[in-house]
Amino acid sequence: MCLALASKIFYVYVDPKILEVESALPGANCGGCGYPGCAGAAEAIATGKAPANICVGGGPDVQARVAEIMGVELLEAEPEIAQPGCYYGTDKADLKYIYDGFGDCRAAMLLDGGPKVCSVGCIGLGTCVSACPFDALSMGSDGLPVVDPELCTGCGTCERVCPKNIISLRNMTQKLLHFNDPNECLAPCRQTCPAEINIPLYIKQVREGDYEGAVHTIRERNPLLLTCGRVCPHPCEDACRRGAQEDPVAINYLKRFVADYEMNSKKRYPIRTAPPTNHRVAIIGGGPAGLSCAYFLARLGHSATIFEAMPKLGGMLRYGIPEYRLPKAVLDWEIEGILNLGVEHRTNVRFGVNFNLDQLVIAGYEAIFLGIGAWRDARLNVKGEDLEGCYTGIDFLARVGKGDMPPVPKRAAVIGGGNTAVDCARTLLRMGAEEVTMVYRRTRKEMPANELEIEASEHEGIKFLFLAAPTQVVGDEEGKVVNLEYLRMELGEPDASGRRRPVPVKGSETLLEVDMVITAIGQSPDVGFLEESKSMKNLKVTRWNTIVVDEITLQSEDIPFVFAAGDAFTGPSLVVEAIGTGRRAAASMHRYLGGEEKVRATQRLLLKDRIPGTFFTDVEDIVPKPRSVQEELEVDDRIHNFEEVELCLSEKEAKRESERCLYCGLICYHHEADKSRKRVA
Repeated sequence: MCLALASKIFYVYVDPKILEVESALPGANCGGCGYPGCAGAAEAIATGKAPANICVGGGPDVQARVAEIMGVELLEAEPEIAQPGCYYGTDKADLKYIYDGFGDCRAAMLLDGGPKVCSVGCIGLGTCVSACPFDALSMGSDGLPVVDPELCTGCGTCERVCPKNIISLRNMTQKLLHFNDPNECLAPCRQTCPAEINIPLYIKQVREGDYEGAVHTIRERNPLLLTCGRVCPHPCEDACRRGAQEDPVAINYLKRFVADYEMNSKKRYPIRTAPPTNHRVAIIGGGPAGLSCAYFLARLGHSATIFEAMPKLGGMLRYGIPEYRLPKAVLDWEIEGILNLGVEHRTNVRFGVNFNLDQLVIAGYEAIFLGIGAWRDARLNVKGEDLEGCYTGIDFLARVGKGDMPPVPKRAAVIGGGNTAVDCARTLLRMGAEEVTMVYRRTRKEMPANELEIEASEHEGIKFLFLAAPTQVVGDEEGKVVNLEYLRMELGEPDASGRRRPVPVKGSETLLEVDMVITAIGQSPDVGFLEESKSMKNLKVTRWNTIVVDEITLQSEDIPFVFAAGDAFTGPSLVVEAIGTGRRAAASMHRYLGGEEKVRATQRLLLKDRIPGTFFTDVEDIVPKPRSVQEELEVDDRIHNFEEVELCLSEKEAKRESERCLYCGLICYHHEADKSRKRVA
């Protein structure tokens, strides 16, 4: 009688829906959902406090069953996979001491922050492995955790127990949106790459023969790998640690190798995209910044449309870089891959003339990206520069790019010392000019052009006239160019750039006999649309005609749904710089479309800063290995046509070059002379 009464008093009603949901859950109690075990998750789902797909441990089948019980539609979610962030185990990394205490990473951290010299290095005692409720982690032979992506459910247990935040969960979107962080394990080359590519990883994948994996690694940061493999001046190689002792690793050659490998295979490696968001964005400008921004927005699920003033997409890649450096067929193949993601495009339409900002908003575009490039050439402002036979650099190259070839000169002068000037000079030679002279007011040492391009010009027979400042262009009675007058210069004191300032030599006027003059002394964005469009009157520009946006988020303060990147933001810069800023703008636009009207940085970005103590002037135990040489067409076989000059590495050479990489971490690197090297303090 007493027991019966007690059972009535202590009876607790349990919602059958909660029991049904709990029975569908895996019972792992991993806590990846954020609730205390599966019972807590079931109650939250049944009472509407959590969505039906909150369980990460059970996978899609469990989520579908729970959604069926709850009578709701299951929205597709991107899977998260654990990702270790350390390259060097205790058999390779430098140690402060030998740890022989309790076998738990959290315990080891209590003793001077762990045994590794590196502040972000994995301790390697396997706490994450022991904690994983799905046996998705194991310890590799090098003392680092290895993730089985088939077993990993993204529950986050490993992430929660790691005392050094070495292992983290990432889905595709998070990978695309992640930027270099000063607290990460970043090799010097990764810190220096404007696109922030994981260079050591893709070189390791080349070494292992995983070319598709290498392409995917690069494409997480750079959709224009065929292009960059040809035209990037590879600042990453200047930071290569092997370069402290001998020639740096040919990083860019390897990028081109895997990019060409995919293209030549006649098939495209699949590119994953997030589910559609139904948000529409307009991309103004189809150059490297616009193409990159559209690519990343498309992968994030947004609908992007590119508006381009020229007949074809590519911007400066198509109309500013000659065929012998970047074949149009290669560029077309690369752009096609971006368009295949669902990116739409409209060409021969100029912003501010054929359409304006208000019309885009009315048409339903929720965010606008300005990637207008730097198409306005600087002028000499000397007498005679409007004579017949005078051109500016970008205009000249664009004409050639469109097939609108100017008359072939007998003798031509190209004024300037940058890459555009070099491209003009080498193009003139291929058009059939008998003599081409580059006129530069400083010396060869001060030329800002890529050194390899300067050397190629010398080999091809381009003449150089240094310490010469043009004063006027002289014409004949018919208004055609016949001479370029210049003053001889001498170097004085350094100017603000640190270079010695050219000082004219009085009375040294000299005539150079020419029938064409090309001025290539600088470029800036063309912001004429500001005058032609009332809706853009609030957009600010600098005195260099670059668009004023937040330096981190690239969002306009005055028109919050407008973003800018590439040369429109930086002024004339590298293609890879335009790609990097295009991705950053896409990340900000993604957050804006998600409801964040004033976009703020969600993490501390490294950008152009460098992590102290990671750039070495001396590297121990380097076994000398000569750098691979990329073959090129012989001079006689190339100067009379526009055939691509530089050829791709062979597979054998690519493998050999990949073995030169030291596979660097933050301060660790592969010690070739002694693989088991340790330091005990």
